[in-house]
Amino acid sequence: MTEREDSAGDDEQATTEFPASPPVSTPAAPESAPQDAGPDLRKPEPAVPVDVEAGNGEPPRLGPRPLDRPAVDAGSAQIFGRPIGVQAGFADVPAAPAQRPSLGAPPPAALASAFGRPVTEAGSLQRPPTNGSHPDRGDASFWDAEAEADPWRNPESPAALGPPAATPEAEEAHVRPSGARLSLREVLFGGRVEPRALVVLAVVALLIGAVGGLVGRLTTEGAASLTSANPSLTEVTEGKERPPGSVSDIASRTVPAVVSIEIKVGDEGGTGSGIVIDPAGYVLTNNHVVSPAAAPSSNATIEAIFADGSRGPAVIVGRDPKTDLAVVKINRPDAVVATIGSSKSLAVGDAVIAIGSPLGLVGTVTTGIVSALDRPVRLDGGGTDTNAVIDAIQTDAAINPGNSGGPLVDSTGAVVGINTAIRSIGQGEGGGSIGLGFAIPIDDARSIAEELIRSGSVKHAEIGINARSVTDGSADGAQVQNVQQGGAAAAAGIVEGDVIVKVGERPIAGADELVVAVRERNPGDSVPVELIRQGRPLTVSVVLTSD
Repeated sequence: MTEREDSAGDDEQATTEFPASPPVSTPAAPESAPQDAGPDLRKPEPAVPVDVEAGNGEPPRLGPRPLDRPAVDAGSAQIFGRPIGVQAGFADVPAAPAQRPSLGAPPPAALASAFGRPVTEAGSLQRPPTNGSHPDRGDASFWDAEAEADPWRNPESPAALGPPAATPEAEEAHVRPSGARLSLREVLFGGRVEPRALVVLAVVALLIGAVGGLVGRLTTEGAASLTSANPSLTEVTEGKERPPGSVSDIASRTVPAVVSIEIKVGDEGGTGSGIVIDPAGYVLTNNHVVSPAAAPSSNATIEAIFADGSRGPAVIVGRDPKTDLAVVKINRPDAVVATIGSSKSLAVGDAVIAIGSPLGLVGTVTTGIVSALDRPVRLDGGGTDTNAVIDAIQTDAAINPGNSGGPLVDSTGAVVGINTAIRSIGQGEGGGSIGLGFAIPIDDARSIAEELIRSGSVKHAEIGINARSVTDGSADGAQVQNVQQGGAAAAAGIVEGDVIVKVGERPIAGADELVVAVRERNPGDSVPVELIRQGRPLTVSVVLTSD
């Protein structure tokens, strides 16, 4: 091999094979060395070729490529340039607190020189806003006294936990205090509000009022169009709760025929009721209602009050103290006449209605049922000449003082009785109805009324004895106490001590029942009478006489 060939081989080896060399590391800059000791990378420098044959045994190195810095136009410089009076790009480095821990080794010299703070710059971008015209005035709520020591504002501060950027005092500083309230006087006359604002406010209020008035008028006109000036009403039918035969229907037909009778005798007076039974103006009532005014020397007045409130005088036509019935006459051509029924068709449990003027209350209607039939009741005259025993209809319809003489009507509206008496526990006005009222059967009252209208008086059948009620524990009867001389009983052979147990077909349970059994007959009638004499039954025939 020649020397040329050897030389070529050395060149090939030098260019193709490099011995291994230790990695190159940049020595750390001493702490005392300034951070800007390295080259300024912002200024381009020409590349310096490295001689591979320098004899230091290191591989060849290339120098940094020169930087191409284009020129900055004026517009970009004005937008992105530093504010007026600021020369540096970062805030001044504050003194590190003694308690701040070290987070690592110092940065390499190359990084420190590349990203470190230039020595020539003295200004700071981290400053309070100045708006350009007042550089010394800042917003205290944005920039506080400790802002320069705040690690969040220092880009060179190491990573560490610290206080939040916004302090409670800063947050409270954002709360705007409420201003003083203005009174109406200050608003109008204090010069605190611009006159134009007041005028605008007044115009707005007038516009709102006008719009509200217009809307109200349109609403009213719209509602008025829903109704008609001449409405046509639908036909009204009779209510279901008032069918024919109901209490309201019966009352509407019967109340106009009922009158209230007022009696005045000097300074005293009384009230009762009556029912019109004839178109000529005859009114049927009780004897004890009109008897105080029957005496010629009493100087009494009788007045009838009708359902419509009108009044008229009344005169007594006739009275019958033994049946407690009387007839008076009124002068009223258009008087409503009641429908007369029959008491024989009644049965216990039938519905009845009592109409009258209890306690002076004209046109009062009460309802009930028939509690019993053929109930002998002896009436208390109450200071009158009434001495009657009636064969009454018992009812639980409420009857009170003032109902006397009023009608008791059935479910058809026909009169079936004349309300006459009540049985109460108390005395006087305190003794009201306790559900025990008694009425004279209309079949008996009709015949008495007809006779009173014809002749003014009535004759009744008599048997001519006085009796009392007795019982032997198994049977009841009327025991003869005395026998009138020349009477019907004496002529039939009835003696004292006999116990009468039956008159005709009617059983006799007491003295009152004997009276009503005889009075339902006519004078001159012959009636069989069953009696017990000294324990033996006996039947005699009695021809009744007149009283």
